Amino acid sequence: MTEPHITDSHCHLDFPDFDGELAAVLERASAAGVHRMVTICTRMRSEPKVRALAEAHEQVFYAAGIHPMSAAEEPLVSVDQLVALSQHPKFVGLGETGLDYHYTADSAEVQKQSLRIHIAAAQETGLPLIIHARAADDDMARILTETYRARPYSCVMHCFSSSPELARVALDLGFYLSMSGIAAFPKSQALRDIFAAAPLDRILVETDSPYLAPPPHRGKRNEPAYTAHTARVAATVFDLDYADFAAQAEQNFERLFAKVTAYQAAA
Repeated sequence: MTEPHITDSHCHLDFPDFDGELAAVLERASAAGVHRMVTICTRMRSEPKVRALAEAHEQVFYAAGIHPMSAAEEPLVSVDQLVALSQHPKFVGLGETGLDYHYTADSAEVQKQSLRIHIAAAQETGLPLIIHARAADDDMARILTETYRARPYSCVMHCFSSSPELARVALDLGFYLSMSGIAAFPKSQALRDIFAAAPLDRILVETDSPYLAPPPHRGKRNEPAYTAHTARVAATVFDLDYADFAAQAEQNFERLFAKVTAYQAAA
């Protein structure tokens, strides 16, 4: 019996953890039902390599931006640069961008500047914004709300593991929450409760691989195939059969990442 289709909405296939193994990684993903993935560029100097991965593999799409933890180390990207990149047929999102004050609070101001640039590009292109938020809930909620009210855009809170309050702000703006392996950890019941309270049509799943492998692979390198483990946990959170949850998650992904759907329809 074939596995239900599911999409890994956020992974990092260009990271050295996958060097020399990508063909096998993609094969295992396919066997697990993970038929598409979005690989995320976190530094603009990596964009050519990430783009090449998407060009080389039919099931791989990509997004690009500057990770907030790198914002102080990298030249700021411009809105025009991001808009130009968005012309590529397999470039499907902006980011990841966001705010991270856990380790890098000293660069808060440049992080906020970088975030606003990515938001402006999302507003300009209509592509979804991919947000990383950690230990910065108040600033994140404020910036997302004020920029959305000025000019609406679409957005996913990737690897969501923040407060119920930030979840509510994001959902009230029409944004999506993405469930990573963190939500499958045994001690993450409070996080599962946040997802359970969210609308089912606003949920995505991801690995953030090579990080955050869900059980039974916790502590090992994560990879796109393991999206299926997190999605099975998500199905229990919403009291659904796995196939029904996977079908809903696919609809959600295709609604938010509409450029993927259009690309595949034209292929």
